[in-house]
Amino acid sequence: MSGGHAHALHFHGHSPIHRLPAAVKLVGLLAFVLAVVATPAGAVWAFSGYTVILMVLLVLSEVPARFFLTRLAIDLPFIAFALLLPFVGEGPRVELGPFAVSAAGLLGAWNLIAKATLSAGASVLLAATTEVPDILAGLSRLRVPAVLVAIASFMIRYLEVVAGEFRRTRIAMAARGYKPRSALDWKPVAVSAGALFIRSFERGERVYQAMLARGYDGNWRTGAHEPITRSQWLAGLLPGIVAATIMLASRLL
Repeated sequence: MSGGHAHALHFHGHSPIHRLPAAVKLVGLLAFVLAVVATPAGAVWAFSGYTVILMVLLVLSEVPARFFLTRLAIDLPFIAFALLLPFVGEGPRVELGPFAVSAAGLLGAWNLIAKATLSAGASVLLAATTEVPDILAGLSRLRVPAVLVAIASFMIRYLEVVAGEFRRTRIAMAARGYKPRSALDWKPVAVSAGALFIRSFERGERVYQAMLARGYDGNWRTGAHEPITRSQWLAGLLPGIVAATIMLASRLL
């Protein structure tokens, strides 16, 4: 994969967060997400604290709010699913406007929306401040198995390639008069997606054979690593430490 390949989630900048080593940011992200996930659903004040942490990091990263919110749209499927829980949940019902919804489902919806949004926001911020080659190098530095690093690298690289081919297929179909009016007219799209999957699989085989011909032995080489200082570790882990403190307080109080 080309080291200069730019990803749509990355925002070029020179903020203090951009300059932190990727390995530090990955560990900090893991600590933050684990703290958020381990927080009881009823501790609303704790989720408010996590939101403040995320907003402070967003300001320090100098990533525009519009850029951040646009990429955070990846969280919408989780929100849509969570909004169904109050209506399908069991147990005591409570009045919510004209509807009688499940109290347990309502709490579950809040729990899913809050945790998914905060976790996705932290992940988007990491991607916005860290280039893809740096993330892969950080994973390698953290001793993530080389095969997983290789899979992640090809997934990131060729996901955009496959998506681009599918967009071109849709444009070609539209140019030939394809205008779906209902779900019954989606068969050509499904057939095109299946053909695209087969072509993608074959492309992967060819790429792998080409890599073997060039000496690939399963190891992902990322070059020499610069040493990480204690101050960098402290700066990168501080949000996770604060989040972990909030989580412990929410479980003890």
